[in-house]
Amino acid sequence: MLKKAFAEIPAVVMDKPGFQGMTARFALTRDDGMPHYALRIMDFAPGGQTSFHDHAEEHEFYFVEGEAAIVGAGGEELRVEAGDVAYVAPNEPHQLRNVGSVVLRVICTVPILPGRDGKVAAG
Repeated sequence: MLKKAFAEIPAVVMDKPGFQGMTARFALTRDDGMPHYALRIMDFAPGGQTSFHDHAEEHEFYFVEGEAAIVGAGGEELRVEAGDVAYVAPNEPHQLRNVGSVVLRVICTVPILPGRDGKVAAG
């Protein structure tokens, strides 16, 4: 078994192109001995977003606080709020945006693919 206190997990500013106002806490990754899945806790400031991107990993999301739009191919938006769950398939183009006036907090699980660590997506 393994336990981590939220306050002890560093918040990493995501400064990749197209990302803004977002931090990620890599709560459980290969570094912690996770063999199959990683757990991330992501915070988005109002107006914060990821880039529009795709990768080999699927995403399972649980929205803890705030309101978001998951933007898909063709610009369609899936609106979600606190208490909702959502899924993004492997290689499905997507963008996550905070469309509310408070911090958006999202718990995200991703599979740890061979040769990966659960922190950086396989492009």
